[in-house]
Amino acid sequence: MTSNELRQTFLDYFAERDHEVVPSSPLVPGNDPTLLFTNAGMVQFKDVFLGQDKRATPRAVSSQRCVRAGGKHNDLENVGYTARHHTFFEMLGNFSFGDYFKREAIHYAWEFLTAVLELPPERLWCTVFEEDDEAAAIWLDEIGIVPARFRRLGSKENFWAMGDTGPCGPCSEIFYDHGPDVAGGPPGSSDEEGDRYVEIWNLVFMQFNRDQAGELAPLPQPSVDTGMGLERLAAVMQGVHSNYDIDQFKALIESAIDVTGAKDPDSKSLRVIADHIRACTFLIVDGVLPGNEGRGYVLRRIIRRALRHGYKLGVDEPFFFRLVQSVEAQMGAAYPELARLREHTERVLRQEEERFAVTLSQGMGILEGIMKGLPKG
Repeated sequence: MTSNELRQTFLDYFAERDHEVVPSSPLVPGNDPTLLFTNAGMVQFKDVFLGQDKRATPRAVSSQRCVRAGGKHNDLENVGYTARHHTFFEMLGNFSFGDYFKREAIHYAWEFLTAVLELPPERLWCTVFEEDDEAAAIWLDEIGIVPARFRRLGSKENFWAMGDTGPCGPCSEIFYDHGPDVAGGPPGSSDEEGDRYVEIWNLVFMQFNRDQAGELAPLPQPSVDTGMGLERLAAVMQGVHSNYDIDQFKALIESAIDVTGAKDPDSKSLRVIADHIRACTFLIVDGVLPGNEGRGYVLRRIIRRALRHGYKLGVDEPFFFRLVQSVEAQMGAAYPELARLREHTERVLRQEEERFAVTLSQGMGILEGIMKGLPKG
C-alpha cells in the first residue's frame, strides 16, 4: 500500500464512522502565536479543546502536515542519521469533541490496524497510564490484548498535557514490533530506545483540567485526540525498517541522485536533502520566507543544511530548487497547493541558493586573505 493510499484509507475509515474530513491547516498556526510551527494534528482544534470555540460536528479526522525543526520540538540535527527523525511529517488523527471516549477510540484503532490494514495482532503492543484502570480494562477484557504485550507506564510516557495548566489526560500508545532481527526492547524496558518496537499511534484522552495549583478536575465533556505518523505506518505496511525506504522517500532520493550526481544511494546526505526539500517546499507554500529571525530563520537553516550536504556530494551549482517538482509529484494529489505555488517555491529556493553561494565565496575570499598574511612555516 502506497503512502497516498494509506492516507486515503485512514480518512475513508473514519469518514464512514461519521467523522468530518478536515483539510490540513497551514504550518503557520493561525490560533497560537506561541507556537513556531504546527507540530500535531490537534493544533487547529486547540480552541475547541479549550472550550473557546465550537464545531458543528463533534467528530473530525485529518492528515495534518507538521514541522518539528525549532523551539521545544526540534529534530533537525538528527534528521538523516536515524530511521525515523524528520523535519516534516504527516500526522493522521481522529478527534472526538465531547462525543465518544476511550472505549470507541480504542476499538476504532484496533479495528483499523488489525481488520482494515490486517496487521498481525501478535506484532502489536499497547501501553496505558499506570492509573488508568478504565483503558486497561478495555484493552485486556474487550480487545483481548495478551497481558505479555501490555504495559502500564508513568506520567512521563503516558500522560499528556496541553501546557502547565488546562486540558490534560492519560494516553494509550500502540507499538509495532519489527521483530527480533532489530535491536531494542519493548516499551518501558531499559532498551526501549532501540528500533525494534516503534510507536505508531497515540490515543490521548483529554479527561481533566489542571488548575494553577496543579489540581485535576474532570472535564464536563471529555474528548479524544489521536496522532499516528503516516511515514512510520507506511514503513510498517511496506515491510521496511527505515522511513527513508518508504515509497515517497525512495522517489525523492532517486530525484536527489539525479540532480546531484551522487554515486552512493545510501548516503546520509541524500536522506537529509530528501527530508529537507519536503519541509522547505511546504513552509514556502504556507507563506514562510527565508530570513534572519523566527520562522524565516528556521527555514533558512534547513535550506542551508541541505545545501551543505549537497556540497558534500560534490555539487557546486544550484540544485535544491529542482526537487520541488518531485515533492509535487509525490504529494500533489493530496495537497493541490503544491502545483499552484510550485514556480514561486522554486524561485524562492533558487534565490536562497544563489545568496548562500555568494556568502560562501566571500567567506573563502576572507579566509584566503588571512592565510596569505600568515608567516610561512
